[in-house]
Amino acid sequence: MDEFKLWYTEPAKDWSQGLPIGNGRIGAVIHGGTDSEIWSMTEITYWSGKAEVIPSQSNGKADLEKMRKYFFAGDYATGDRLAKQVLQPKKQNFGTNLPLCNVRFQFPPIGEAEQFVRELALDHAIAQLSYKVNGNTLRREVFATHADDIVASRLWGELPGSVSFILSIEGTTDSFITETVNGNEIKFRSQAKEYVHSDGTCGVRSQGLVKVVASGGTLRWEAGQLLVSDADEVFIYFAVNTDYQRDDNWAEACELQVESALAKGYARLRADHIADYRQLYDKVKLQLGHSEYESLPTDKRIHLFKTEQVDDPQLFALFLQYGRYLMIAGSRADSPLPLHLQGIWNDGEACRMGWSCDYHLDINTEMNYFPAEVTNLGESHLTLMRFIENLSQSGRSTARNFYGSDGWAAHVFSNAWGFTAPGWETSWGLNVTGGLWIATHMIEHYEYSQDRTFLENHAYPVLKEAAAFFLDYMTVHPTYGWLVTGPSNSPENHFFSNDRSQGVQQLSMGTTLDQVLVRDLFTFCLKSSELLNVDDPFQQRLKEAIDILPPLQIGKKGQLQEWLEDYEEAQPEHRHLSHMFALYPSHQVTPDETPELSAAARVSLEKRMIQEELEDIEFTAALFGLNFARLHDGERAYKHISHLIGELCFDNLLTYSKAGIAGAETNIFVIDGNFGGTAAIAEMLLQSHANEIRLLPALPQSWKAGSVTGLRARGNVEVDIAWENGQMLEATIYAHTKSIITVRFRNEKVSLDVEAGGVYTLNRQLYLV
Repeated sequence: MDEFKLWYTEPAKDWSQGLPIGNGRIGAVIHGGTDSEIWSMTEITYWSGKAEVIPSQSNGKADLEKMRKYFFAGDYATGDRLAKQVLQPKKQNFGTNLPLCNVRFQFPPIGEAEQFVRELALDHAIAQLSYKVNGNTLRREVFATHADDIVASRLWGELPGSVSFILSIEGTTDSFITETVNGNEIKFRSQAKEYVHSDGTCGVRSQGLVKVVASGGTLRWEAGQLLVSDADEVFIYFAVNTDYQRDDNWAEACELQVESALAKGYARLRADHIADYRQLYDKVKLQLGHSEYESLPTDKRIHLFKTEQVDDPQLFALFLQYGRYLMIAGSRADSPLPLHLQGIWNDGEACRMGWSCDYHLDINTEMNYFPAEVTNLGESHLTLMRFIENLSQSGRSTARNFYGSDGWAAHVFSNAWGFTAPGWETSWGLNVTGGLWIATHMIEHYEYSQDRTFLENHAYPVLKEAAAFFLDYMTVHPTYGWLVTGPSNSPENHFFSNDRSQGVQQLSMGTTLDQVLVRDLFTFCLKSSELLNVDDPFQQRLKEAIDILPPLQIGKKGQLQEWLEDYEEAQPEHRHLSHMFALYPSHQVTPDETPELSAAARVSLEKRMIQEELEDIEFTAALFGLNFARLHDGERAYKHISHLIGELCFDNLLTYSKAGIAGAETNIFVIDGNFGGTAAIAEMLLQSHANEIRLLPALPQSWKAGSVTGLRARGNVEVDIAWENGQMLEATIYAHTKSIITVRFRNEKVSLDVEAGGVYTLNRQLYLV
């Protein structure tokens, strides 16, 4: 049995039990059983809404100066009121990524089925189902191929004439139109329209088709449906395209894609899909130890892990490889858009409520890409790089129109149209560093890849303009002399000022998140401009600004302060941990270099954990795991990732946000927990920053023996590690760039002068062997 697969012995009753497939653009969740099957189809560019100018009521710096005076004076209520007047635009046609359609199969009644199994093999990226009836084994499989940009399926049985079904397609919007052509195709066209996030008149248009090819039996159409009777085997091809940012013959592309697939043949299509996928998936291998539970079906395995807290170390390896699978399935180098709140999939829940299935820039989209570099999927990161570049272009008007400042800015969320304005409620919408937060992924990509061309042509120009905004926008605090942002919030938290009569507040000056992000930005831009030998006057401005940025501070309760002042939290149970960015993914706080700040970060985490009403959702559990890993506390990290897997996953291991939190009306699928948990597991095994690679920094007792190959470290390095009884046996460093690196295991460390292409094997004492 392949241990890296999801498998079940019962039908998937609904979407939350279905199996996700994807090719970086088209997604599907496959659910059903012997009597029916549904493909819940999505396409990453199928967005409602449109690009539009967001009007600003702001007079730029003059208005900023007015409201800042109140914030500096401690009159937060008045400052907030002024901010609402000029920095709170009305919601327009923001839009959401909508589900596309459902492809439905209705199978004839069969009575009692035996040996029912449905599974998703992670090494092949193929969803399969099989069962036996009266001695005849029936099988179905479906995959989304990146190589040929379609979804393909095969249905067959051991005996001739085994396959019969009715196929239909239903849309998710009123504009969905189908027609049956050629006796074996259903074509459809639609427009992504809805009334919650737009006015119901605008959205992307799609055109697609489903083609059925049957061997043996009969195939006919009736009332818009395709009916297959007594076939030996059947092949199905699904293609869809949209007019998003296209003015070519996009509407005819489906026919060409399906014709190409038919010419190639299903077997070759399948083989090319597997080869294309495995060149990415096979880069990392992980073993964390075996147990008797890994032979159980996935849902039963999760249930046992949750209810009896059994020791199942390889379940964590499965979770990591599933996260990598979802990254490959959802985000490719040529994907037209990056992963959103639900990746490229969509259960429809976020679209019908206030959330929107969009790009949240205050943790969710960032967390989606936390594991990209370390788990050796840097190619999947590239679509986000393009998104950030486009965001920086549309963000210029936001910087100018709302703040009267140079450079570019974006706030709490964005969409397919490059939305960068403040959100329509200052309590969460006025996160002025949202664009910078997502742009730090360009720093991450460069630090891992050491790609100078990327730095010179992409990362540095975008981040230099971001720095230009903050240099122009920030102001000197009249009391402390520090250079601070504001008004801004600490997403999406609230506080009490010293004057509690003002009530709960959210806006202030110089939040910790802002200052950590700005320091990382200025430091990176300074180092990059020196490396590229450009922009001398800019370098001087950066040096002067860095010298007066606020320090990280420890509050009266021993915690790492979330705000510039030691405010009392109005919601100590809050789900966001924004100020902990200093610990992860930044490294301004580390146990070795800043032990006092590390202790304060631990206090912040522990104070949040002990709250009875803790907003317990997927990304918070992942953040706890990530931050404790950075504190080298493997047992605490293990505890929180165990909680994520056992308590915050559907049966299909997709993570969710609990009903009742942040307006969620039900347990709602949010994919960042999958990626955050994947990153946390990797972080427990390997950390790298400041030219130092730390091996097994947060190894829990449960993973006492194991091995990992192919993880990546900053500096363009790959690392293999093997360990036993909690002790490293051997590590191999594969250097792809000439540099000097330090490798550390616990209290031992060694400095290596590595050459590009060099391979360096270290024993448990870190001696070269």
